[in-house]
Amino acid sequence: MIRVKLLALLALVAVAAPAAAQDVDPARTEKRVGKLESEMRAVQRKVFPGGDPRYFEAEIAAPSAPPPALTGSPASQPLIDLSERVGEMERQLRTLTGQVEALQFRQRQQDDAQTRMKGDIEFRLAVLEKAAAPPAPADPVDPTIKPKPDAAVPTKDIGKTPAKDTAAKPPATADASWTAAYAKVTAKDWPGTEAAMTDFVTRFPKARRAGEAQYWLGRSFAARKQAAAAAKAFFDGYQGYPHSDRAADGLIGLAGAMNELKKPDQACRVLGELDANYGDKLTGGQKAEAKALRSKAKCEA
Repeated sequence: MIRVKLLALLALVAVAAPAAAQDVDPARTEKRVGKLESEMRAVQRKVFPGGDPRYFEAEIAAPSAPPPALTGSPASQPLIDLSERVGEMERQLRTLTGQVEALQFRQRQQDDAQTRMKGDIEFRLAVLEKAAAPPAPADPVDPTIKPKPDAAVPTKDIGKTPAKDTAAKPPATADASWTAAYAKVTAKDWPGTEAAMTDFVTRFPKARRAGEAQYWLGRSFAARKQAAAAAKAFFDGYQGYPHSDRAADGLIGLAGAMNELKKPDQACRVLGELDANYGDKLTGGQKAEAKALRSKAKCEA
């Protein structure tokens, strides 16, 4: 709005220049120009509140050199002074406009970079989830269809009591289930670990050790060289249980899986997340492991 008023005033000055040269009221002209300068300073304070004088001029500055002596009629002197002051305001307005456009351009660049980064991460995680997905199960058997009796069944089995189901039932409590699942870890029974830890997280998702179970699930996949499945397990553990005692270890495991998948950029981002969220809480061993992973991925310092 102030800029529109300035342009309108400039047009008015241009049209009225011939008449002003003949009949100029210096006091009235000074008052109008003073008001225009005040509005210009308001624009500066609005665009750059508390701005640094290294980047723009905070106030309307007077011309650096005094105007040359005039040989014309004394009545034209106020009009010439007015023209110089308006020219100075135009120059500063152009400076402000350029600075605002530069800031807007930088902001658009940052927004575009963040959008591309987010899309890249989501795409890569979707690929990992697809790679770690189990194969589709076979077609289920319709329970309403009864099997036909086998005519070859020997008659000696008739009348016998069927044997009891000896399949072991899963533990009823979270503590008992954890004890049974962790026994698979200590025995390095990785297939058994994966089954037991998956069952624990499914049955007790809010248990105190759920985050740790998710971590050992990732460790099991990593031990079997299944990097994609390990990355998904570690990521799910960090996302679902960020306050778990194993959350930092999970991020370290995720960075290691990204290195195995030949994705060093993703490994560096994971290690940056590790430092940002758990840097002050990392143990010496965790710091050493993260340093080795960062060196392998050739992360920037």
